[in-house]
Parts: sequence; C-alpha cells; structure tokens
Amino acid sequence: MKHVILVSHGTFAPGLHNALNMLAGAKKEELKSTSLLDGMGIDIFENNFITLVKDITENDKIVLLADIIGGSPMTTALNVLTEKGLIKNTVAFGGMNLSMGLTAVLEDGNDTEALKKAILGEALESVAEFKFDFSDEEEEI
Repeated sequence: MKHVILVSHGTFAPGLHNALNMLAGAKKEELKSTSLLDGMGIDIFENNFITLVKDITENDKIVLLADIIGGSPMTTALNVLTEKGLIKNTVAFGGMNLSMGLTAVLEDGNDTEALKKAILGEALESVAEFKFDFSDEEEEI
C-alpha cells in the first residue's frame, strides 16, 4: 500500500489533508498528516509521528511531503522512518503544495520513478504567475 504523509509547521499539513480529502472525492486511508504546532516540543511531534506510522510495514511505500526541506518536521519524520526501517521505501519532497499532494494521492505508487517525476512535474507546473490580459479593454479618453 502507498501512504502519503504530510508534515509541517503550524496547521498547514492538516489543512492540506482536509483539502485533499475534499478534492480526492473520498477520505483516503493512505493519506495521513501531523504538524509541529507553535509551542510544541519536538519530542511531542516525534511521538505523534510515531503513532501516525505505527501500522505502516516494510512492504508499504511512503510519499513524505513536507513544508520545508531541512525543517524539524521533515527531519524528525525521516529519522523516525529510518529507525523503523522504512526509509528505503520512502520518497520525500519539501515545498509541498495542493497540486503535489493531489498527484501523490491519485497517482499509482507501483512505479516509484514515475511517481517522483509526476509529483515534481506537477509542483513545477503549478507555481506560476497569473498574468492579466487587459488588451481587450477600451481606453478611457
């Protein structure tokens, strides 16, 4: 089974989790999230993450999406996955956004390289400036 795990500072991961449930059309059991809240010690976050991944086995695949590469949520999650022997089946990305999350949830997880390419491709395509076109407007005199 493929598990998509969202981690972040603040309530970003749970909020993204909620939006992904809405857009995916149903609650997906493989989608999980936890966050490092303001004032929360890293030990509490680590325990929350351990609880979150307790049922994941070495036969499962994990897509870890984090808000910031190198941030405490991501590094703590990777440490826990390493300790549990799950890191070999994990792909991790920082800078998560809604498009990346949706791709991670909806794409087939059997081909890891194709999944990574799809997630990164979606991330790159989804961040762009929205350009306004005012060429059809009449000029004021």
